[in-house]
Amino acid sequence: MSLPAARPGSRSRIGFGLLGPRRDRHTVSLDQLGPLALPVGDDGVVMGVDAEGRPTVLGINRPSPYDVTLIGGLWTAQVLALRAAATGARVTVETGRAPAWTALAQAAGGGQPCVSLHDVGRVPPQGASAGSPVVVIRDCGMRPPRGRVVSAPWQSVVTLLPYLSPVAARLMEKSGLVGVQRVAPDEAARIGAAMRLPRAETEALSTLADGVTLWCTTRDRQFAMTQPTDSETGLLGAARRVD
Repeated sequence: MSLPAARPGSRSRIGFGLLGPRRDRHTVSLDQLGPLALPVGDDGVVMGVDAEGRPTVLGINRPSPYDVTLIGGLWTAQVLALRAAATGARVTVETGRAPAWTALAQAAGGGQPCVSLHDVGRVPPQGASAGSPVVVIRDCGMRPPRGRVVSAPWQSVVTLLPYLSPVAARLMEKSGLVGVQRVAPDEAARIGAAMRLPRAETEALSTLADGVTLWCTTRDRQFAMTQPTDSETGLLGAARRVD
């Protein structure tokens, strides 16, 4: 069934509101279109900017299992938790230092229960799905035990190591992404060998400023400076490598 066409010249808008004012058409030249462009990048968690000021986006919510190892500070892991929650993910924190996470869990989500805390080894099944992705952050010290809840479709696992530890090689090998903050020169050399980093970037790992992270795989790498928002600074304080 086709809809009847409006009569030529008809100005009837029954049911569609009043006619608004008429203005001249606005046009721009081709050269003027550039400044109107909007930056559109990959989906994910924005964890900082690179040297050119472009956003560094971590695609954490995935339809396939995804593991991330972060050799760095609690501050960066907590910024990651807040920003993952802001994308709509449920964040589950497995930690042996719950007091360090309590304020964040209470503040995240504007009062909605989007960040939950669990003792080490006591994380229940999360029931992740495309409509309710989960990010599990394991803050379990230098030698985290094998987790009861592992990565799965729409459920990523981020393991925080304060420094390079005996389990780091195994974790980095199975991770789809590794983040490295400032480490000692000998640790930098071992990480560089494991991740196949160029010499200059390996040496830079021992001189990184607070808030700077090298996010890398064995093929790609990017330094990122995490710039906290005012609310993140009020909740977590300034960027720091050591807690």
